[in-house]
Amino acid sequence: MGDLFAWLVFFFVLIALFVLVVYQVVSLADLEFDYINPYDSASRINRVILPEFVTQGVLCFLYLITGHWVMCLLSLPYLYYNVRLYIRKQHLLDVTEIFNLLNWEKKQRLFKLGYLIFLLCISLFWYCDKQMTCTFRKL
Repeated sequence: MGDLFAWLVFFFVLIALFVLVVYQVVSLADLEFDYINPYDSASRINRVILPEFVTQGVLCFLYLITGHWVMCLLSLPYLYYNVRLYIRKQHLLDVTEIFNLLNWEKKQRLFKLGYLIFLLCISLFWYCDKQMTCTFRKL
């Protein structure tokens, strides 16, 4: 039962990360199509960047303390990238440079989305495989 609870926590934390990154992509797309101005877009994105970084760190830490080493190793590159951005102070969007970096910022977030989808699929398959193994052992 504890394994199911841990998997549910991991799943919902991954979904939260997914929502935060999708929100950033939508804000950048709105800026690209001139639905909002650069200041509003940058402030919306900057407001959710630190929660995204913290959530990713918590997820990696949860994988580590629960003994899911493979998932922890798979989530480390994403965490390393976020920490590197934060240390170099490149994590916040600058309002004056947002149009020059729009394509790069969108690509960066789309890559993050792909990576999160990959982690989510592995998490789903890991739990389904574990349940199938337990079912076959009972038979």
